[in-house]
Amino acid sequence: MLDPKLLRESPEIVRAAIARKHLDVDLDAVLVLDASWRALLAEVEGLRSRQKAANHEMAAANKGSSEFLAKVQEMKAVSQEIKTKEENLNFTQEKWHAAMLALPNIPHASVPDGRTPEENQVYATNGAIESASPHAQAHWEIPGFSNLVDFARGAKVTGAGFPFLIGDGAKLSRALLQFFLDEDVEAGYTEVSPPIFVNAASATATGQLPDKEGQMYETADKLYAVPTAEVPLTNFFRDEILEEDLLPVCRCAYTPCFRREAGSYGKEVRGLNRVHQFDKVELLKWVHPSSSYDELEKLRNDAERLLQKLELPYRVLLMCGGDLGFSQSKKYDLEVWAAGQKRWLEVSSCSNFESFQARRAQIRFRAKSTGKPELVHTLNGSGLAVPRVLAALLENNLQADGRVKIPAALVPYFGKEFLSFK
Repeated sequence: MLDPKLLRESPEIVRAAIARKHLDVDLDAVLVLDASWRALLAEVEGLRSRQKAANHEMAAANKGSSEFLAKVQEMKAVSQEIKTKEENLNFTQEKWHAAMLALPNIPHASVPDGRTPEENQVYATNGAIESASPHAQAHWEIPGFSNLVDFARGAKVTGAGFPFLIGDGAKLSRALLQFFLDEDVEAGYTEVSPPIFVNAASATATGQLPDKEGQMYETADKLYAVPTAEVPLTNFFRDEILEEDLLPVCRCAYTPCFRREAGSYGKEVRGLNRVHQFDKVELLKWVHPSSSYDELEKLRNDAERLLQKLELPYRVLLMCGGDLGFSQSKKYDLEVWAAGQKRWLEVSSCSNFESFQARRAQIRFRAKSTGKPELVHTLNGSGLAVPRVLAALLENNLQADGRVKIPAALVPYFGKEFLSFK
């Protein structure tokens, strides 16, 4: 959520942010609503002050005097006016709050302009895509793939996009998760096991609501299956004030993630490329505003290090304004090379939200210099998402005999050097 003071004093900054993100938001309507809400608030506060002053006058007056009786009648009318205006104020305030939630975050100055994913900038690359196995195939075409990942039976039991992982498929997925968590803890993150359902207040705090309702699975009692561990993790400190010396606070968490991801078709979503339930380790930081962009680079490096140890060629994209997302100020995407498909697959997004989420969630720290609460900055990144990493490992490391060579860093977790589809 944006600072209302910014909206009132520098609406041109907000208007430019909306334009850079290429979003359809009627800022003029929000400004009119904000002015209306503040005018109503001033009227109600004025009437309350008038009522308070009259009460003092009446307390000192002769209870049977004509002046006292006249003041009683006057205050009855004022009380009724306050009641009417408070109802209007509360209604307008709800509309104002909803309108403020619909305003996107401000892109950082370093975010490139652009409308489409094709306009994202390649920030860095690591590894040679030519070094991938000459025997690479798209993972869903590898003979015996369905012995490890069974989409057909998953569709029978639940629906499309909910596969079974079997045998070495399940074991390799578990090995990746344990490897990610151990590496993240070694890098200074504290592991957390969070709830996998959140309430509407939590989803609103992180920006999933009201922006991404259609992508989440909702229960009958208004709980949401987590689309990412970012949501429960961020809300850990909701409505709390941290001591400045505690910052930065760094946490990591594994959860299954649930996303509808409707409306996508073709080879881009085949196999493990896009599923409705998947496993992911999330990295999250609550940081001092003065260091948040340095912390973003550290966060990105932590995610990159995992890919380096897995010996997967990857690239880093700096997202343009139109592909940045509603809540982010700046975002990097990490994409691995899938040699069988001959395409890049996103496996991590590393984002700085500045105070956008913290204002919604009221997560603050007490500044030592002033003793006053200030909003933290929040950052998160995938460290990492399993399905596409698994897909790239299967494709890039496929051997002539049909087995898959396991990266050295993963062998202690998987327990053997090769995976077999038999």
